[in-house]
Amino acid sequence: MSVVGVLLAAGRGSRFAAVYDGDDKLLASCDECGTPVLVASAQPLVMTLKRVIAVVPVAAPARGDLLRAAGCDVVVAHHAHEGMGRMIAFAIEHSPQASGWIIALADMPCVQAVTIQRIATALTHHDRVAPWHTGQRGHPVGFAHQHRDALLQLQGDRGARDLLEPAGVHRLDTNDSGVLIDIDTPADLERARALRYTRHPSF
Repeated sequence: MSVVGVLLAAGRGSRFAAVYDGDDKLLASCDECGTPVLVASAQPLVMTLKRVIAVVPVAAPARGDLLRAAGCDVVVAHHAHEGMGRMIAFAIEHSPQASGWIIALADMPCVQAVTIQRIATALTHHDRVAPWHTGQRGHPVGFAHQHRDALLQLQGDRGARDLLEPAGVHRLDTNDSGVLIDIDTPADLERARALRYTRHPSF
């Protein structure tokens, strides 16, 4: 058994779409190479883990096409409206043999592969792992296999937040500021582009 990545790419991105006349934030370019946000979010998972399951909505086939090309196993959710918690449970249903899961968001294109590796390694000693940067908890988060039943019962829009509230979550301190950067607004996208440029300049 091995740790499986879960990429949640079924959200609507309504705040971003309201500014950009309905544009899909996950398809927006986040660097000078034109990498879509959701592909950039998938890359560190695919680079580090043997399997990555990406959950996409039935109404956004372009997301699925891009994530398949990026190396993800894509599962299409016909019930994406039921919220992030249900999408996590849906992915867990498709990976019963996993030793654990790293649950990531498709609108976080600046997380580094080394952070994914550190979370996966920490799951060999801890049942729940969350990265921290500058005193704030970020994403992605990791869960060991013993939390499978609880993950399968998740519903609504709170995701796995309640499973991270109790004491016992391993705090993984990191200098990776990408664990705090998610794309909700155009300003967030510009911030992500700037950070990715400083890490991967084109010249």
